[in-house]
Amino acid sequence: MSEHTAISEHTATRGLTMLRGGVEQIAAASAVAERRGFHAVWSPEFYTRSAVVTLARMATETSRIGVGSSIAYAVGRSPLTIATEARSLDEVSGGRLILGLGTGTRRMMRDWHGVDPNAPAPRLEELVPLLRQLWRLHERPVRHDGRFYHLDLTPTAEVDPPVRPDIPVYTAGVNSRMVEVAGRVADGFLGHPLFAASYLDEVVRPAIATGAAKGDRDPAEVTVAGLVICSVADDEEQARREVAGQLAFYAAPKAYGTVLEREGFGAAAARIQQAFAAGDHDAMVAAVPDAMIDALAVAGTPQQVADQLRRYDGVLDHVIVYPPSFRLTPARCDELVDQLLLHAAPTRDGVPA
Repeated sequence: MSEHTAISEHTATRGLTMLRGGVEQIAAASAVAERRGFHAVWSPEFYTRSAVVTLARMATETSRIGVGSSIAYAVGRSPLTIATEARSLDEVSGGRLILGLGTGTRRMMRDWHGVDPNAPAPRLEELVPLLRQLWRLHERPVRHDGRFYHLDLTPTAEVDPPVRPDIPVYTAGVNSRMVEVAGRVADGFLGHPLFAASYLDEVVRPAIATGAAKGDRDPAEVTVAGLVICSVADDEEQARREVAGQLAFYAAPKAYGTVLEREGFGAAAARIQQAFAAGDHDAMVAAVPDAMIDALAVAGTPQQVADQLRRYDGVLDHVIVYPPSFRLTPARCDELVDQLLLHAAPTRDGVPA
């Protein structure tokens, strides 16, 4: 396992990510996370935020912990663009970048990025080794003529070596074939917020092992990280409803129906999707059953949250705490981040770091 994610045999390291909030707000929270003992801070990418720009600010506000994208879109950018962005982010952070890449759903690939949505797994399997070649451009030219990418680059001036020619790359996926990508070519895997512990044990880790075997690799080299939706409040029911809202947000696209069906929540997913189609957000949240909250998320009082997070020890190598934001006010989002920075921080012998 890579040194930036080295863990004890049973205890997962802990990170923090936020979907809602401005760049400066997230950078400030990252600095607090470092002081509180978190091992990494992560930025997702959406149609309102660049992971690259946000990570640059997060890197300048921290000095020790990992900074990662959860995820940056691997489509819509050329391999050279991704490679140079990552190289620069690793320089800014002093060698602390974790490059999390994903394609998004097929609809996102087609409608958001204007690329062919077919074969996303082979696309990533071609991209990641190509990035590694580009990070060694100081050693040799890069010539590649593949299924998805063509590149012929011979530097016309001397190229300085990067801070690290082996920037860790994590890939994201939902179905088994996409999970295999991490086993074949990546340093880590980023799990979806809708993954139950059973899905991680019964689908994700076997798929990583399958991919690793095809790539003649050891699956133990692949760090398994996962986003865990988490809310804390003195009122347990408030925290649970907040988590239910974020679960409904992710369950609304039909692309994740298969995962929820396998986890026993197919009927709930259908009700959520029906409410989403009708524009009824209240009904979306109401359609999330208690069992779904208990299986897929962490919610409750500070002590309940601390206890529930421990259930991921031995299941995930790295837990990424993810505060909900769907239908919450900006003030509550800010408060929730502050509370999670305190109550979800890693502990040493039961004492917050």
